[in-house]
Amino acid sequence: EAGAGVLLLRACLALLASPIYLLSFLGMWEPFCKKVFFPFILDKMSIVHDKKSKKHKQELFRNLPDFRGPSGELKVLEIGTGSGSNFQFYPPGCRVTCTDINPNFQEGLTRNMKKNQHLHYERFLVAAAEDLHQVPSGSVDAVVCTLVLCSVHSVSSALREVLRVLRPGGAFYFLEHVAAEHSSWKYFWQQVCYPTWKLVFAGCCLTRELWKNLEEAKFSELKIQHISLALLGTPIEPHIVGYGVK
Repeated sequence: EAGAGVLLLRACLALLASPIYLLSFLGMWEPFCKKVFFPFILDKMSIVHDKKSKKHKQELFRNLPDFRGPSGELKVLEIGTGSGSNFQFYPPGCRVTCTDINPNFQEGLTRNMKKNQHLHYERFLVAAAEDLHQVPSGSVDAVVCTLVLCSVHSVSSALREVLRVLRPGGAFYFLEHVAAEHSSWKYFWQQVCYPTWKLVFAGCCLTRELWKNLEEAKFSELKIQHISLALLGTPIEPHIVGYGVK
Protein backbone atom coordinates (compact mmCIF):
# COMPACT_ATOMS: atom_id res chain seq x y z
CA GLU A 1 0.00 0.00 0.00
CA ALA A 2 1.03 3.61 -0.58
CA GLY A 3 3.57 4.84 1.96
CA ALA A 4 3.86 8.32 3.51
CA GLY A 5 6.32 9.52 0.82
CA VAL A 6 3.93 8.51 -1.94
CA LEU A 7 0.99 10.24 -0.24
CA LEU A 8 2.96 13.43 0.33
CA LEU A 9 4.12 13.60 -3.28
CA ARG A 10 0.60 12.77 -4.49
CA ALA A 11 -0.67 15.77 -2.52
CA CYS A 12 1.98 18.02 -4.11
CA LEU A 13 1.01 16.82 -7.57
CA ALA A 14 -2.69 17.33 -6.81
CA LEU A 15 -1.85 20.88 -5.73
CA LEU A 16 -0.10 21.54 -9.04
CA ALA A 17 -3.11 20.13 -10.88
CA SER A 18 -5.65 21.84 -8.60
CA PRO A 19 -7.38 23.77 -11.46
CA ILE A 20 -8.17 20.40 -13.08
CA TYR A 21 -9.41 18.96 -9.78
CA LEU A 22 -11.64 22.03 -9.37
CA LEU A 23 -13.04 21.70 -12.90
CA SER A 24 -13.63 18.03 -12.21
CA PHE A 25 -15.46 18.85 -8.99
CA LEU A 26 -17.67 21.28 -10.93
CA GLY A 27 -18.37 18.61 -13.55
CA MET A 28 -16.62 20.56 -16.30
CA TRP A 29 -13.38 18.62 -16.77
CA GLU A 30 -14.71 15.33 -18.05
CA PRO A 31 -16.68 16.70 -21.04
CA PHE A 32 -13.79 19.04 -21.97
CA CYS A 33 -11.26 16.22 -21.57
CA LYS A 34 -13.30 13.84 -23.70
CA LYS A 35 -14.05 16.30 -26.50
CA VAL A 36 -10.96 18.49 -26.69
CA PHE A 37 -8.03 17.74 -24.40
CA PHE A 38 -7.72 13.95 -24.65
CA PRO A 39 -8.03 13.66 -28.47
CA PHE A 40 -5.52 16.52 -28.82
CA ILE A 41 -2.96 15.20 -26.32
CA LEU A 42 -3.34 11.60 -27.49
CA ASP A 43 -2.66 12.70 -31.05
CA LYS A 44 0.58 14.36 -29.92
CA MET A 45 1.63 11.51 -27.61
CA SER A 46 0.84 8.80 -30.14
CA ILE A 47 3.28 10.38 -32.63
CA VAL A 48 6.06 9.85 -30.07
CA HIS A 49 4.72 6.45 -28.96
CA ASP A 50 4.39 5.28 -32.59
CA LYS A 51 8.04 6.09 -33.28
CA LYS A 52 9.16 4.17 -30.19
CA SER A 53 6.86 1.20 -30.74
CA LYS A 54 7.11 0.93 -34.54
CA LYS A 55 9.52 -2.00 -34.68
CA HIS A 56 7.58 -3.83 -31.95
CA LYS A 57 4.32 -3.34 -33.85
CA GLN A 58 5.84 -4.47 -37.15
CA GLU A 59 7.06 -7.61 -35.39
CA LEU A 60 3.73 -8.08 -33.59
CA PHE A 61 1.51 -7.82 -36.67
CA ARG A 62 3.81 -9.78 -38.97
CA ASN A 63 1.77 -12.97 -38.61
CA LEU A 64 -1.64 -11.27 -38.87
CA PRO A 65 -2.22 -12.69 -42.40
CA ASP A 66 -1.90 -16.22 -40.93
CA PHE A 67 -5.25 -15.73 -39.21
CA ARG A 68 -7.31 -15.23 -42.36
CA GLY A 69 -10.69 -16.90 -42.12
CA PRO A 70 -11.81 -19.93 -44.14
CA SER A 71 -13.08 -17.52 -46.83
CA GLY A 72 -9.55 -16.14 -47.32
CA GLU A 73 -10.60 -12.74 -45.95
CA LEU A 74 -9.09 -11.19 -42.86
CA LYS A 75 -11.64 -9.46 -40.62
CA VAL A 76 -10.06 -7.26 -37.97
CA LEU A 77 -11.87 -5.61 -35.10
CA GLU A 78 -9.93 -2.84 -33.41
CA ILE A 79 -10.96 -1.85 -29.90
CA GLY A 80 -10.22 1.73 -28.87
CA THR A 81 -9.13 2.73 -32.37
CA GLY A 82 -8.53 6.36 -31.37
CA SER A 83 -7.02 8.09 -34.39
CA GLY A 84 -6.09 4.84 -36.15
CA SER A 85 -2.33 4.67 -35.67
CA ASN A 86 -2.35 0.87 -36.19
CA PHE A 87 -3.84 0.96 -39.71
CA GLN A 88 -0.41 1.15 -41.35
CA PHE A 89 0.48 -2.30 -39.95
CA TYR A 90 -2.54 -4.19 -41.31
CA PRO A 91 -2.15 -6.29 -44.47
CA PRO A 92 -3.69 -5.03 -47.74
CA GLY A 93 -7.34 -5.88 -48.31
CA CYS A 94 -8.21 -6.66 -44.72
CA ARG A 95 -11.64 -5.56 -43.47
CA VAL A 96 -11.47 -3.32 -40.43
CA THR A 97 -14.24 -2.57 -37.96
CA CYS A 98 -13.31 0.25 -35.57
CA THR A 99 -14.69 0.80 -32.09
CA ASP A 100 -14.02 3.51 -29.54
CA ILE A 101 -15.88 4.69 -26.46
CA ASN A 102 -14.96 8.27 -27.42
CA PRO A 103 -16.26 9.47 -30.82
CA ASN A 104 -14.12 12.63 -30.81
CA PHE A 105 -11.06 11.36 -32.69
CA GLN A 106 -12.56 12.11 -36.11
CA GLU A 107 -9.79 14.41 -37.30
CA GLY A 108 -6.89 12.01 -36.72
CA LEU A 109 -8.99 9.06 -37.82
CA THR A 110 -9.88 10.64 -41.15
CA ARG A 111 -6.23 11.52 -41.72
CA ASN A 112 -5.08 7.93 -41.05
CA MET A 113 -7.85 6.41 -43.18
CA LYS A 114 -6.77 8.59 -46.12
CA LYS A 115 -3.16 7.51 -45.59
CA ASN A 116 -4.06 3.83 -45.49
CA GLN A 117 -6.27 3.13 -48.47
CA HIS A 118 -5.01 -0.44 -48.70
CA LEU A 119 -7.72 -1.39 -46.16
CA HIS A 120 -11.52 -1.79 -46.32
CA TYR A 121 -13.14 0.16 -43.49
CA GLU A 122 -16.36 -1.65 -42.61
CA ARG A 123 -17.89 0.48 -39.87
CA PHE A 124 -17.20 2.62 -36.85
CA LEU A 125 -18.97 1.77 -33.58
CA VAL A 126 -19.11 3.93 -30.49
CA ALA A 127 -18.75 1.20 -27.88
CA ALA A 128 -16.97 0.34 -24.65
CA ALA A 129 -14.56 -2.60 -24.75
CA GLU A 130 -16.69 -4.37 -22.14
CA ASP A 131 -19.81 -4.19 -24.30
CA LEU A 132 -19.38 -5.06 -27.98
CA HIS A 133 -22.94 -6.36 -28.41
CA GLN A 134 -23.11 -4.80 -31.89
CA VAL A 135 -20.46 -7.30 -33.01
CA PRO A 136 -21.79 -10.86 -33.52
CA SER A 137 -20.13 -13.75 -31.66
CA GLY A 138 -17.39 -15.57 -33.56
CA SER A 139 -17.46 -13.06 -36.40
CA VAL A 140 -13.88 -11.74 -36.54
CA ASP A 141 -10.47 -13.29 -37.28
CA ALA A 142 -8.41 -10.91 -35.17
CA VAL A 143 -9.01 -8.34 -32.45
CA VAL A 144 -6.43 -5.58 -31.92
CA CYS A 145 -6.11 -3.51 -28.77
CA THR A 146 -3.21 -1.11 -28.10
CA LEU A 147 -3.01 1.22 -25.10
CA VAL A 148 -6.66 0.62 -24.22
CA LEU A 149 -6.80 -1.89 -21.36
CA CYS A 150 -5.26 0.71 -19.03
CA SER A 151 -8.51 2.67 -19.05
CA VAL A 152 -11.35 0.14 -19.34
CA HIS A 153 -13.54 -0.26 -16.25
CA SER A 154 -13.15 -4.03 -16.19
CA VAL A 155 -10.25 -5.79 -17.91
CA SER A 156 -11.76 -9.25 -17.41
CA SER A 157 -15.10 -8.20 -18.98
CA ALA A 158 -13.25 -6.66 -21.93
CA LEU A 159 -11.27 -9.88 -22.48
CA ARG A 160 -14.48 -11.95 -22.25
CA GLU A 161 -15.94 -9.83 -25.05
CA VAL A 162 -12.74 -10.26 -27.10
CA LEU A 163 -13.02 -14.04 -26.80
CA ARG A 164 -16.72 -13.93 -27.65
CA VAL A 165 -16.33 -11.99 -30.93
CA LEU A 166 -13.30 -14.00 -32.11
CA ARG A 167 -13.88 -17.09 -34.20
CA PRO A 168 -12.23 -20.25 -32.85
CA GLY A 169 -8.57 -20.11 -33.93
CA GLY A 170 -8.70 -16.31 -34.17
CA ALA A 171 -6.14 -14.10 -32.41
CA PHE A 172 -6.10 -11.18 -30.00
CA TYR A 173 -3.19 -8.73 -30.47
CA PHE A 174 -2.17 -6.36 -27.69
CA LEU A 175 0.43 -3.76 -26.78
CA GLU A 176 -0.19 -2.13 -23.39
CA HIS A 177 1.67 -0.20 -20.74
CA VAL A 178 1.73 -1.93 -17.35
CA ALA A 179 2.89 -1.65 -13.75
CA ALA A 180 6.63 -1.55 -13.17
CA GLU A 181 8.53 -3.96 -10.91
CA HIS A 182 7.21 -3.30 -7.37
CA SER A 183 10.63 -2.69 -5.84
CA SER A 184 11.61 -0.12 -8.50
CA TRP A 185 11.66 3.67 -8.53
CA LYS A 186 9.49 3.49 -11.64
CA TYR A 187 6.75 1.82 -9.60
CA PHE A 188 7.17 4.43 -6.84
CA TRP A 189 6.58 7.21 -9.39
CA GLN A 190 3.66 5.34 -10.95
CA GLN A 191 2.05 5.29 -7.50
CA VAL A 192 2.75 8.99 -6.98
CA CYS A 193 1.28 9.99 -10.34
CA TYR A 194 -1.63 7.52 -10.26
CA PRO A 195 -4.61 9.67 -9.06
CA THR A 196 -3.71 12.82 -10.99
CA TRP A 197 -2.71 10.89 -14.13
CA LYS A 198 -6.00 8.98 -14.05
CA LEU A 199 -7.98 12.21 -13.80
CA VAL A 200 -6.03 14.09 -16.47
CA PHE A 201 -5.81 11.21 -18.97
CA ALA A 202 -9.42 10.02 -19.06
CA GLY A 203 -9.24 7.12 -16.61
CA CYS A 204 -5.83 5.72 -17.58
CA CYS A 205 -4.49 3.49 -14.75
CA LEU A 206 -0.73 3.26 -14.36
CA THR A 207 -0.35 0.19 -12.17
CA ARG A 208 -2.35 -2.54 -13.86
CA GLU A 209 -0.63 -5.93 -14.10
CA LEU A 210 -2.38 -6.78 -17.34
CA TRP A 211 -0.29 -9.90 -18.03
CA LYS A 212 -2.15 -11.52 -15.09
CA ASN A 213 -5.56 -10.78 -16.64
CA LEU A 214 -4.36 -12.22 -19.95
CA GLU A 215 -3.04 -15.35 -18.26
CA GLU A 216 -6.40 -15.81 -16.49
CA ALA A 217 -8.42 -15.34 -19.70
CA LYS A 218 -9.19 -18.54 -21.60
CA PHE A 219 -6.71 -18.34 -24.49
CA SER A 220 -5.53 -21.66 -25.90
CA GLU A 221 -2.12 -20.16 -26.60
CA LEU A 222 -0.59 -16.94 -25.27
CA LYS A 223 2.63 -15.15 -26.21
CA ILE A 224 3.62 -12.24 -23.96
CA GLN A 225 6.81 -10.25 -24.06
CA HIS A 226 7.75 -7.60 -21.47
CA ILE A 227 9.41 -4.63 -23.14
CA SER A 228 10.50 -1.13 -22.22
CA LEU A 229 9.48 1.94 -24.23
CA ALA A 230 11.12 5.01 -22.72
CA LEU A 231 8.69 7.90 -23.15
CA LEU A 232 10.52 10.89 -21.80
CA GLY A 233 9.25 12.11 -18.46
CA THR A 234 6.23 9.80 -18.34
CA PRO A 235 5.58 6.93 -15.92
CA ILE A 236 4.50 4.55 -18.71
CA GLU A 237 7.76 2.87 -19.64
CA PRO A 238 7.07 -0.85 -18.97
CA HIS A 239 4.89 -2.45 -21.64
CA ILE A 240 3.70 -5.90 -22.66
CA VAL A 241 3.26 -6.96 -26.27
CA GLY A 242 2.00 -10.19 -27.80
CA TYR A 243 -1.03 -12.17 -28.91
CA GLY A 244 -3.39 -14.84 -27.66
CA VAL A 245 -5.21 -17.46 -29.74
CA LYS A 246 -8.80 -18.48 -29.02
